[in-house]
Amino acid sequence: MATQEQILSRRTFAIISHPDAGKTTMTENLLFFGGAIRDAGTVKARKTGKFATSDWMEIEKQRGISVTSSVMQFDYDKFRINILDTPGHQDFSEDTYRTLMAVDSAVMIVDVAKGIEAQTIKLFKVCRLRGIPIFTFINKLDRQGKEPLELMEELEEVLGIESYAMNWPIGMGKEFVGIYDRYNNRIEQFRTEENERILPLDENGELLGDHVMKQTSYYKQAIEDINLLNEAGNDLDLEKVENGKMTPVFFGSALTNFGVRTFLETYLEFAPTPQPRKTDADELIDPVSEEFSGFIFKIQANMNPAHRDRIAFVRIVSGKFERGMTVTLSRTGKTFKLSQSTQFLADDRETVEMAVAGDIIGLHDTGNYQIGDTIVGGKRLFNYEKLPQFTPELFVRVTAKNVMKSKHFYKGIMQLVQEGAIQYYKTLHTEDVILGAVGQLQFEVFEYRMKNEYNVEVRMESIGNKIARWIQNESNVLETMSNPRSMLVRDRYDRYVFLFENDFAMRWFQDKNVDIELYSLL
Repeated sequence: MATQEQILSRRTFAIISHPDAGKTTMTENLLFFGGAIRDAGTVKARKTGKFATSDWMEIEKQRGISVTSSVMQFDYDKFRINILDTPGHQDFSEDTYRTLMAVDSAVMIVDVAKGIEAQTIKLFKVCRLRGIPIFTFINKLDRQGKEPLELMEELEEVLGIESYAMNWPIGMGKEFVGIYDRYNNRIEQFRTEENERILPLDENGELLGDHVMKQTSYYKQAIEDINLLNEAGNDLDLEKVENGKMTPVFFGSALTNFGVRTFLETYLEFAPTPQPRKTDADELIDPVSEEFSGFIFKIQANMNPAHRDRIAFVRIVSGKFERGMTVTLSRTGKTFKLSQSTQFLADDRETVEMAVAGDIIGLHDTGNYQIGDTIVGGKRLFNYEKLPQFTPELFVRVTAKNVMKSKHFYKGIMQLVQEGAIQYYKTLHTEDVILGAVGQLQFEVFEYRMKNEYNVEVRMESIGNKIARWIQNESNVLETMSNPRSMLVRDRYDRYVFLFENDFAMRWFQDKNVDIELYSLL
């Protein structure tokens, strides 16, 4: 049986942000503190051939963006930490949404100059929907940006979440000299020798002695701001933090690795232990219960192109996993022996013998698993709540340039579709392959991976934006209803789907066919 102590030492979180806010750099620094990597490289150092540890796919290295969710595990102090570094690019929001179903808290990174951006708002809403605790790191203080009080206001007004500043910047940009740590009652100096980095404060929160910083305008401004926060700001309310209604806010600079350790140590003090999960029957499964259970939130093909492998990522919800154990896949009732299991440091993998609730493990998959599947170790079968699936908006017709490669073409398509980034449809009689995606970059990644991983060059012909709608009462649908403005296709589960040209075409169809009930995914 998994010991309660092991489970309670787990902290599993995702890092969310708008592209370029510094998410991957932050991830690298956390890995560095955990001793998982020797030096924290940055994604911008592409010219030196030094890529971010968490960006493993070739296209990510070329572009300097994250387009898949990486999973990384490391130990720090008495904790075992699982970080899920979500794709920053908005075209991959579906992958990110599913990843957010597998974590117990989120770290939101905000660029000091740009404030709250569009993608951050989207991701924040998912966290709010789940009520998961959110910790905010305001990044790039070594550059000029918005006033800290303005950023605190933005959190409350744009996101509608209360905020509490755990620390406060002293200066900014070229004048950035450090952070005033309200929580630990000390000042942390920027760009100083290690032995001079921490300055203690007296019981009134004032610098001891006659330190040179006392005379600077930045220090005086910071003290003024802090007095204002003490008088008029929110009090730290742990219950609100736990329910995702208040976010503790930290300031720092991930690129210069300043304020990151302070953030990590304070985060670990407040972050939730593995949380219970709901089944589709509304039952809560306790992480410390004896029976092993988990759900698959991501499938990734060809993480190691030399082996053509497929990995199903499992969030363990309860109990203890042991390599070689037998589990049942609730959807099919099939049993499997889990002999090939993996834990991750981005593209470095090692066989895992044991893992407990809160951990993320990878299972070798020969095509048995689907995203959203539940696996259980006991005799009682149940399913965890469904994971979100998005309704695609962009569609392309795709063919292999070389018809001799059709076997590889279909194999590649089906494997990449099972990862959930693109959706598969086929026309009714000609069985042309149509792919749907939330954003254009997904098609580019698909084309790139087909060529590099399956050795198949594809021809993609855009059929533009469509409104996809599934049908509640399929028996009422006639194939004659298909026309250029409301094209009828089948999805990978063989369900009918209408692809409407625009809103007008969909309304016209519904007026003419009142007995047909249409629905979208998300």
